[in-house]
Amino acid sequence: MSYVETYYRPGAADDPPRPALAGRHEAEICVVGGGLSGLSAALELARRDCSVCVLEAQRIAWGASGRNGGFVSPGWAARYKSIEAKLGAAGAKELHRLSMEGVRIVAGNLQALAVPDADPVPGILGAVRYEASEDLKKHRDWLEREFGYRVEFKSRAEVAELVASPAYRQALYDPNAFHFHPLNYARALAREIERLGGQIFEASPATGLQADRPEKTVRTEGGEVRARHVVLASGGYTGGLVPRLARSFLPIATYVMLTAPAPELIATAIRTRAGIADDRRAGDYYRLVDDGRRILWGGKITTRTSEPRHLAELLRRTMVATYPQLRDLPVDIAWSGLMSYARHLMPQIGRLQDGVWHCTAFGGHGLNTTAIGGRVIAEAITGESDRYQLFAPFGLVWNGGIAGRIAAQLTYWSYQAADLYRERRSA
Repeated sequence: MSYVETYYRPGAADDPPRPALAGRHEAEICVVGGGLSGLSAALELARRDCSVCVLEAQRIAWGASGRNGGFVSPGWAARYKSIEAKLGAAGAKELHRLSMEGVRIVAGNLQALAVPDADPVPGILGAVRYEASEDLKKHRDWLEREFGYRVEFKSRAEVAELVASPAYRQALYDPNAFHFHPLNYARALAREIERLGGQIFEASPATGLQADRPEKTVRTEGGEVRARHVVLASGGYTGGLVPRLARSFLPIATYVMLTAPAPELIATAIRTRAGIADDRRAGDYYRLVDDGRRILWGGKITTRTSEPRHLAELLRRTMVATYPQLRDLPVDIAWSGLMSYARHLMPQIGRLQDGVWHCTAFGGHGLNTTAIGGRVIAEAITGESDRYQLFAPFGLVWNGGIAGRIAAQLTYWSYQAADLYRERRSA
C-alpha cells in the first residue's frame, strides 16, 4: 500500500470496515465521534474497565484526525499570553503542563501498542522568518526555568545547514516533540479499544440524543445505544445533535498536500528528518515522509468548508515561495479536513449536563490536546479527578454565526498581513 493511499484514504489500509449500529445496545459510556478525541476518551475509559461504545459517522479518523500533518508537541492553539490573561500565571502554567502530558500520552501509546506503521520521527524545528534571536533565547530559557523543558536555539547559519531556504532566520529545535502518521495511530487506538472489550460502529451518524433521564439514549438510523454517560467528540463534523454545542465553534478547513517522490531534488532543500513549522498564525508545517522521498506539506486555513478547485497549486505555490529550488516538484495529491475552532482557540472540554460531556474544538494543536482531553474526561466520568474544570473559564462561547465566520476569516487575513509586515522589516 503506497503512502498516498494509507494517508489520504481511510478505507484503503488493512482495517476492514466496521459494521453500522443495528438494534439496541447498552454501555456505560457512549462516545459520539471516532476521531482522535473520541478514540482517546474511549481508550482511557476502556483501560479503566468501563464498557464503551463508539459511534462514527464515516470511518475511524475519517476527517482531520487522520489526515493532518502529524506534529506532536506541547502547547495549545491559543497563545500562552492569551491563556495567562484569562487564567492568571498559575492557571496558565498548569494548562501548559497538561499539554506536555498530552505529548507523553501519545508517545506512551505508540510504545505500549507498538504501532508498526506510525513511523514516529523525533524533533520539530520551529523556524521564524524575521530576526528574533533574543526573543527565541528568552523563550528557550523560560521553558527550562518554568517547566524543566529543554529546547535548542539554532542560529541562522545552523538553520541553513538543515533547510536551504532564504525565508528562515533562526529557530528553536524541540528534540522532545515528534511527528508521525496520525491515521495509523488512530487505527491502533481503535483496535486496542476493541481488544479491551469496547465496541466501535462506523457509518453510524448520531441522529438523536435523549438526555433528560439518568439513562441516556443515542439514536442512529439503524439502532440506539443506552448509556449512563455520553461523550460528544465529533469536532468539525458536529451537526445539530446538540445545538448549543454546534453553535459554540467554527468549522475551519485546513489543507495538506503530498508531493511526488523526488528524493534527490528534495534533498537540495530539506536536509533534516525533523518536522518544520514556522511561527506565523496558520503558518506552514511540513516534513519528509516515505524515507525522505516525499514532502507532506500543510498550511492555510479558511472558513470556506468546500475544497478549492486549485488546492494543490495553492499549497505548491507556498512551498516554492519557501524553497525556489522545488519549483519543478509536482504534487501527487492534496486534501482538506474540517477542524473545530472555538473563538477563544481553546478546546471545549466539560460537562453539558449530568451524564453528558463534550470534548471538542481541538483545531490547530490537536494531537497532544486530544490525548489530554480524552484523559481528563475519563477521569471525570470515573471520579478520579476534576481536572476537566481547568477548561471551564473558556466555556462554550457563541461562534457568532455567519458574522463569526466572516470575522474569523478577516482575523486570519489580518494575521497574514502582520506576519508579512514583520518579515519585510527584517529583510
